[in-house]
Amino acid sequence: MDYLQLRVLPLLALLASLIYFFYFQDSPTLFERSDCSLFPYNHYWIISKRIVTPHGVISGAVEVKEEKIVSIIKEEDWHGNLKKGQIIDYGEAVVMPGLIDVHAHLNDPGRTEWEGFPSGTRAAAAGGITTLIDMPLNNFPATVSAETLKLKIDAAEKNIYVDVGFWGGLVPENAFDANSLEALLSAGALGLKSFMCPSGINDFPMTNSSHIKEGLSILAKYRRPLLVHAEIPQDSESHLENGENDPRSYSTYLKTRPPSWEEAAIRELLTVSKDTRIGGPAEGAHLHVVHLSDAGSSLQLLKEAKSNGDSVTVETCPHYLAFSAEEIKDGDTCFKCAPPIRDAANKERLWTALLEGDIDMLSSDHSPSVPDLKLFDEGNFLKAWGGISSLQFVLPVTWSHGRQYGVTLEQLALWWSERPAKLAGQDLKGAIAVGNHADITVWEPNVEFELNNDLPVYLKHPSISAYMGSKLSGKVMSTFVRGNLVYKEGKHAPAACGAPILAT
Repeated sequence: MDYLQLRVLPLLALLASLIYFFYFQDSPTLFERSDCSLFPYNHYWIISKRIVTPHGVISGAVEVKEEKIVSIIKEEDWHGNLKKGQIIDYGEAVVMPGLIDVHAHLNDPGRTEWEGFPSGTRAAAAGGITTLIDMPLNNFPATVSAETLKLKIDAAEKNIYVDVGFWGGLVPENAFDANSLEALLSAGALGLKSFMCPSGINDFPMTNSSHIKEGLSILAKYRRPLLVHAEIPQDSESHLENGENDPRSYSTYLKTRPPSWEEAAIRELLTVSKDTRIGGPAEGAHLHVVHLSDAGSSLQLLKEAKSNGDSVTVETCPHYLAFSAEEIKDGDTCFKCAPPIRDAANKERLWTALLEGDIDMLSSDHSPSVPDLKLFDEGNFLKAWGGISSLQFVLPVTWSHGRQYGVTLEQLALWWSERPAKLAGQDLKGAIAVGNHADITVWEPNVEFELNNDLPVYLKHPSISAYMGSKLSGKVMSTFVRGNLVYKEGKHAPAACGAPILAT
């Protein structure tokens, strides 16, 4: 008997191991996801009557296994397939690709009192954003070299709740230094960003078309984009006579940055963007104009460049689509940004351009600061820090204001997911499709809420946001990043398990 036990017991142990490996690995049993997810399974189905896919909105199920989407099944094709995993049924809630914000300032490292990776990415997750691309300025030091990019990557480690990529900076000191730019791009920067006007940050000076031309020639080798803040000061038009303009009046600030600033910058940009055409010296590079505010001649110039074959795209931001100059009260510096929010007629033209495809995508341009820099007591628009704090609110803001224009769920996914993914070179993001990362946001379009002190806001300084006090529609229920449920109805996963995104 002892002899048989000695022979049989090892065989039984081996058999048990094989059964576990081949059966339980794919079964809906508990999976150790540590603290990265609020849902402790690595294989599950998300069910909804409204799933936004590249082929339309379907009623069905999305199968997630570990960090990828492995199948998508329409309701009429289920045939018992859902018995193989855990099920999360969201009913009539919208399931769509997670938002990708290609323009955010998280100010980390160096100015974390303004925001920082932990608070910024918690706010992003609560707003349905699954990927952020962080700008190279407002952090300190600015991200203009391989060494300063490493500082940012190190700061992000174990501090980000969503995936975060990084733009590098194109500034005069590196524009003519091919080795420095190539090192920055080889270190993982997804592209470059430059300003054609003073940035407000001393270690990020402005560039001109000569710098930009050099930057595009380097970017062409890597097939990555250059993002440009397109304003050039026009002194003759920005002059304010003493005593005639109240610095507390928004109209005073608006006069200091007229549409001609944007037009002049874009006109100069287009002298070098032609290099990005097929067969041009910078073919492979791409020019992206950030936060367009002027829906007049500036937009027309960009339309012409596209029709001529220039590799050019343009974004605008929810604050230009939600607000107009006429409604901004004296001294309310929450609304100061650059370029500025313009009049109601311009806002209508921006919506038209977005709906007709002349504006390609949306971004937040989340640009916070400490409250003191907004000069609320003084209310001086000319001296206050410019920037709209918005990261958590961009989905409901876009939806709430877009419904009156007939905006569809598919358009939201196009503007906030598909096209931003392409700009940032993220082939596995931006769509609910088999093989992609399981980056998913779930939200209820008809649920209304007020942005007040009763609502959990995860931004470091909620009081500086121009959106506080608004009534919005479209409440985010859940956010999944690479299969991890990182946010659910006011709760975040215990650990920050977002991944830094580095170009290769």
